[in-house]
Amino acid sequence: MAVLKIAVQMDPLHGIDITGDSTFALMLEAQARGHKLWHYEVPHMWLDGARLLARVRPVTVQNVPGAHYEFGPESVVELGGMDVVLMRQDPPFDMAYITATHLLEHIHPKTLVVNNPAAVRNAPAKLLVTHFPQLMPPTLIAWDRGAIRDFRALHKDIIVKPLFGNGGIGIFRIKPDDENLASLLDMFFAASREPLMVQRYEPAVRQGDKRIILIDGEPLGAINRVPAEGDSRSNMHAGGRAEPTKLTPRELEICAAIGPTLKAQGLLFTGIDVIGDYLTEINVTSPTGLQQIARFDNLNLATAIWTKIEALCADAA
Repeated sequence: MAVLKIAVQMDPLHGIDITGDSTFALMLEAQARGHKLWHYEVPHMWLDGARLLARVRPVTVQNVPGAHYEFGPESVVELGGMDVVLMRQDPPFDMAYITATHLLEHIHPKTLVVNNPAAVRNAPAKLLVTHFPQLMPPTLIAWDRGAIRDFRALHKDIIVKPLFGNGGIGIFRIKPDDENLASLLDMFFAASREPLMVQRYEPAVRQGDKRIILIDGEPLGAINRVPAEGDSRSNMHAGGRAEPTKLTPRELEICAAIGPTLKAQGLLFTGIDVIGDYLTEINVTSPTGLQQIARFDNLNLATAIWTKIEALCADAA
């Protein structure tokens, strides 16, 4: 395989947790294969006429805490001259995020952007999943307070969360006897014009919320994330505990149902969330879980991701 020039669009490198960060795992694997890496942040990218430019720095990485990266001299490059751009900045999925996808469309697919920026824009985690209602728990996306109250009256125990949130922030469980729903809606709608996602609470979350990694639509690994005592959120950022797991027949059925759509849309690296028998989210922005799967199953999914990227680049050459 020819040496690839790879630009990594992500958050500041100094602030990442190298023991759990999936982007760092991808960078380590790319470097081990002999590819060349450059790093930049979204505010350092701009469109000048037809040219998409970025202020980048070549970077080498190593799995050494406190000394995990080294930058070379900064320069301005055309991102269209790269072979691959990894779009890996963390949410929130806001207008800045959406604008970045529009800019990256100027170079994709001649320069391979992972994931496809148009598909990322059209597939936020809590919206793409709604195209598979047969796989989901009862779900409402709404501004209308009456519709939300009626949904609660029907399902009693519910989860309320911001539609474009991440990391478990802003997720609330409202039990049947909880008197705070109206106040909670006041707070949400005063802070944002976006609708809320409301779902039936699934008690199976106490046994874990499974993160399944799909590469080009195929499920290749998973971890189970168990909520901390007294918390209904299983997100790792919210104190969830990762543990090894295997895929069930129902989970394989879910993956088979959504896999062709992910592949067709160029969503090469995705992470889905499954609670019990239900699909709850499809994460396409910057999915996590690679390092946890590697520790539990001795399975390096970064290898599979780069094998696929290399094949796509070779086909396009």
